[in-house]
Amino acid sequence: MDMENQHASMCRLKEIQTAVKSIEQQVIGFCGLPKDKNYKKLKRILRKHLSEISSIVTEGKREIRKARKVAAKETRSLLKELEQNANHPQQLEIQAILKEARALVKKRILPLYSISSLLSDEFKEEIQDIIMRLTRVNTSGKVSLRNARYHALSKICAVQEITKDCMRKFPSVPLTEEEHPAVAKITSVICEVNRARGTLITLLMGIKSKETFEHLSCVLSGLITDLDALDVREQVDITNYHREVVKEINKLLKYLDLGKANSTQAFDLGQNHSILKIENILTRMKEIKKEILQSQNPLELYFSFKTKLQGLIGELGEINLEKNPCIQEAQRRAAIEVQALIAFIDLKESLETDKQPDHPSQRAVWNILDNLSKIQADVLSFEGEQTDKNYILLEELLTKQLLALDAVDPQGEQACKASRKKAVNLAQNILSYLDLKCDKWEY
Repeated sequence: MDMENQHASMCRLKEIQTAVKSIEQQVIGFCGLPKDKNYKKLKRILRKHLSEISSIVTEGKREIRKARKVAAKETRSLLKELEQNANHPQQLEIQAILKEARALVKKRILPLYSISSLLSDEFKEEIQDIIMRLTRVNTSGKVSLRNARYHALSKICAVQEITKDCMRKFPSVPLTEEEHPAVAKITSVICEVNRARGTLITLLMGIKSKETFEHLSCVLSGLITDLDALDVREQVDITNYHREVVKEINKLLKYLDLGKANSTQAFDLGQNHSILKIENILTRMKEIKKEILQSQNPLELYFSFKTKLQGLIGELGEINLEKNPCIQEAQRRAAIEVQALIAFIDLKESLETDKQPDHPSQRAVWNILDNLSKIQADVLSFEGEQTDKNYILLEELLTKQLLALDAVDPQGEQACKASRKKAVNLAQNILSYLDLKCDKWEY
């Protein structure tokens, strides 16, 4: 066995397996199309390794044959993964939406730079619609699709922000060229920045251009160098104006990173700091939920539970959303999860501490609320799809409670009307939460 492990063929197989393993994460996270350079490069490497594996001589040795078979299987599996990633229906959907955004930019934005017109409300609505459609693409947790969606969203959101800056424009120069020698240079830099905005949008959207990200980076860095060389210390207005222009250039330089970054690493939301925080909060929320649902006498723990959950809501509010719709949506859903648990505690606490009302109509509402608390506990525990029997049962039970509330006659009692309205809202919220749990959206 030791002799065979030292065999040249065996050593070569191990070298190839190591090489294949080194590009595994690039393949798993690949978020482009078959025409992309990186796809062709990865496919070429894998096919080369597969050919090398096939050419290895086994000399009739069983262990070498077995090792060759394993290495070939691993390489073919990765090649298949690459092809599936590039041709996945959701991948094609993401790229189609991105193509639509590119056409919108060509039609609505690029012509405006030559005539200095303001962008229309129609464009703002169209670009926002594209962003929302991309956000709703179901990735099913697949790394390549998640990366592709994040990559496309990052670019389109950047275009949205840049166009907002175009509409905002720079304020008027506070002094004339005669009053301060730096004014002429700052004015010329502003003209260059406005041109750079248009160029950057073109590059981000993949529209054919003579420019490159590298050249634009050099241009913008050069503009900052020119501004740094100006002496503006003696005039406060010019100093503030100078600072504002530098700020705008640095903002454009930040967007350039979207074009230079490695998509496999930079656009993996699974490694995003904000998303990791949200996941951590959800993990703690689930631990609290488990305690609540399993506790035999939870009344004495309600205050402690609510304090912890409200703390989680506060943490969610502090998360950096990075102007990214996927992070915003992940935060929104996490907040709904926590709030649903708080609502459950509030209802249970109310039912266990308040006296059952004497008025028949109010007592009827109270009984329905008691039923809702039991159903809500099952909804909190539910994990499944809308086709599941448990989902259908829970939906029917909630619908019955709504019908029962409709049948309650408040008999002119304002307190009963208010209680019934509150119960209806609660039942509808539980229904909405149940639907959300069946929605398999993944960041």
